Amino acid sequence: MAPGTAGACDLVTVPARQGLEAVDILRRGASDAVGPVLHDGGCDTLGFLVPPGTAAGWDVPGSICTRTDGRGLRLAPEPPVEGSDWLLPPGADADRATDPAVLRRALGEAARLIEAADSCR
Repeated sequence: MAPGTAGACDLVTVPARQGLEAVDILRRGASDAVGPVLHDGGCDTLGFLVPPGTAAGWDVPGSICTRTDGRGLRLAPEPPVEGSDWLLPPGADADRATDPAVLRRALGEAARLIEAADSCR
């Protein structure tokens, strides 16, 4: 997130398998490439915090980007959504979200890796 936008974010939700692959891809690329990430209680989905306004242009198949600005979603040690928990909690740089362009590439690469792995069965 840009400076001064702490607490304002959108949320990109993806299936857990693709999200975990994307987290690995992002962390291999740069240690600070991925911001806070939520997982739901059933571990079915992951949610990447992205800068506000991302939802307006998000079009990645298999994912949903929800505008949360103004709905009380705040970065805090406690998960902001009931029934969720932090996979990667916010840290000292809690106002940093995942860059949507970088996330888009990582999700695409993750989908290709999953497709390749599934075709080898």
